[in-house]
Amino acid sequence: MADLSDAAKQVLTLYPRIYFACHTRHVPDPETRRLLSRHQASILDHLDEIDPTTVNDLARHMGVTPATMSLGLDRLERKGYIARSRDSTDRRRVHVRLTTAGVRIRDSSSVLDAGRVEALLARLTSAERHDAIRGLALLASAAQLAMSDRTPAIGTVEESS
Repeated sequence: MADLSDAAKQVLTLYPRIYFACHTRHVPDPETRRLLSRHQASILDHLDEIDPTTVNDLARHMGVTPATMSLGLDRLERKGYIARSRDSTDRRRVHVRLTTAGVRIRDSSSVLDAGRVEALLARLTSAERHDAIRGLALLASAAQLAMSDRTPAIGTVEESS
């Protein structure tokens, strides 16, 4: 049986193989059929239609500069997927929310391409598929627990108020 460190190394080696074999390259808008890049869809994944996020917080979270994030948001705003507004108490702060179209994209997309995942699973026997799904379910359950009692990760910066 592998110790915890070896198991972590195996996950770090194995997960990228699955991701690179199955990740989506473009995300279609189910209504307009317009294609968004995976990066654009990823930005939408980090936004909400009700609770706004500031451009600076979003940029920090995604590991880019606010200027770079603003360029990506410009494209999404022109396509009607996000709306920006100035903070009423601090005009320097810009809030970002999803529009109805942005919610549609966020809710219809996945980082993995369903057809590629099916093709991958088709290469396994029924018993292997069961084991693979069981293993992923266990990891997903542990991930959910980690998210529910998450404290800021090492190296992240909390916004001070």
